[in-house]
Amino acid sequence: MKSEQEIIEEMQAVVEQMRIDDIEDNPDIVDEMFDCDCCGEAKSLAGSIEYEGYRLCNDCVLIAETGFALGKIKSVTELIGAIEDKNLERLVEFIKTEEKSQNN
Repeated sequence: MKSEQEIIEEMQAVVEQMRIDDIEDNPDIVDEMFDCDCCGEAKSLAGSIEYEGYRLCNDCVLIAETGFALGKIKSVTELIGAIEDKNLERLVEFIKTEEKSQNN
């Protein structure tokens, strides 16, 4: 049985290889950007994958695949929900900080 660390390292290698393969197949893909359905950031199409109708950037693919391999998540929608919650928390903190700075 593999340790969590071994699984994480294996997933990092696999996902990085997917990105490299995409670039080797089409070098222009590096400059082709899209908004990741998971993290919401503009990212390169290289190494991105579509799951259940959602396109995930290479970074989010790594999180998803590692989550699946470790049994921490069962679906991409579960991952997107968890990340949206974190993004919402960050947005609330940002708004609070902005309000404080404007009130001073």
